[in-house]
Amino acid sequence: MTGGGAERITVSSDQDVVRVRQLVRTVAVAVKLSLVDQTKLVTAASELARNTLVYGGGGTVEVTRVENGRRAGIRIVFADQGPGIADLDLALTDGYTTGGGLGLGLSGARRLVDEFDIDTAVGRGTTISVTKWCR
Repeated sequence: MTGGGAERITVSSDQDVVRVRQLVRTVAVAVKLSLVDQTKLVTAASELARNTLVYGGGGTVEVTRVENGRRAGIRIVFADQGPGIADLDLALTDGYTTGGGLGLGLSGARRLVDEFDIDTAVGRGTTISVTKWCR
């Protein structure tokens, strides 16, 4: 699997969340995701970037163009050094939200992308990697 140059945004304010959305939209257009898939990816990225800010106390978002030999896509990695997620199963439950975001929660964001991986531990922070592939 190959990737293009990654673009990184430090997320420490609401304005940075907006910048993440704009970057994801720009890269989604460049890799020729359909309009529906662009919208899904931007929505998931917005939710996850907001989580990085609100629950993780800020962090980084890295957006990379990827290819797997057959198709192009986008990988986005959200990383924070926050408190971590104490009950990951609960956090991934449909409809679970602590409020303040789009109401999607992690489960909603997971449904909007093709690949979703989360690494979290209490006291160690959280890293979430999502990938959306062109159809």
